[in-house]
Amino acid sequence: MASPSALSLDLSALQRRPVFTSDARVDSHDLVAREFSDHGLKWCSGAVDTALSKVRIRQLQMFMLQYGAEVEIRPRPFDDFVLVHLSLSGVAEMVSDGVPIRLPAGAAALIAPRRDLHMRWQQGARQLILKVPCQLLRAWAPESLQNDTRFVHPIVALSSVQGQQWHFLMQSLLHVSQQTVESAAHVRWVDHMESSVALFLASCAHGMPVPMQPTVPQIELPSSAAAAGDPRRLERLDDYMRSRLSAPVALEDLARAAGVSVRGLNMLCQRHHGESPMVLLRNRRLDAVRARLLEQPGHCVTDTALEFGFGHLGRFSSYYRERFGELPSQTAGA
Repeated sequence: MASPSALSLDLSALQRRPVFTSDARVDSHDLVAREFSDHGLKWCSGAVDTALSKVRIRQLQMFMLQYGAEVEIRPRPFDDFVLVHLSLSGVAEMVSDGVPIRLPAGAAALIAPRRDLHMRWQQGARQLILKVPCQLLRAWAPESLQNDTRFVHPIVALSSVQGQQWHFLMQSLLHVSQQTVESAAHVRWVDHMESSVALFLASCAHGMPVPMQPTVPQIELPSSAAAAGDPRRLERLDDYMRSRLSAPVALEDLARAAGVSVRGLNMLCQRHHGESPMVLLRNRRLDAVRARLLEQPGHCVTDTALEFGFGHLGRFSSYYRERFGELPSQTAGA
């Protein structure tokens, strides 16, 4: 639920600490990825006006981020930190492991995806984001973690009361970030702020049901039995890859989709395709890029590469040329 207090936060500490501003799509993607995680980024309507500011309070990092334009973001799932988004302006829509949340101005949510995260920021959206390392959660609220690295729920919307408490915590952190005194009392105060954040997040997530993930038996079969079931597994694998050409995918996700172990997946792909599962996925994505460029001559190569999960454009160009014998710009200009 939105709360007007988010709009009255004193953000001067962040405004004095810009990381970058840019109207270039590639720079915006690369510089944001350095601070968070690799991600697919699709630019929609509106002019690019990216701005990122950052303050650090010991282990905590607070960011203020805007893209200007409407964007779709597909981050690679992260397991060494969680994020708390507070919407300062505009609307952000998020789906984490199938759980949807809409954040209008003033609303906040805790985000800890296990597999998939998809975000759509409307034009003009601006977010205050706190990056909380799981190491801090382990130290102060170990019961809030599952399997030592995962938060108990992929996304949790803060209630109106929780949101007001979070605004207070964020304002306190912003004030602490401006203090340079390193007295014993100040050190203890920063310790208190870190523990308050960890315990608050644990209290928000406590009692939320842990979503049940479908489990697939991963049994190593004799080679003859495995070969007999290969067509069905290959079909499931191919369907899964094609449905997630724009989304971050881990090797374990591919194995789960095919219904085999990671070792069995490698054997399956080598036996039928002569390449590893991740190379197979990369080639599927390269094929999708080429199809788009051929269907829409003159289409922006950078936008297409980012849309299909290629965050590093130099490597993308090398992979493309190796597979098709020409640069993507040559295909786009054909």
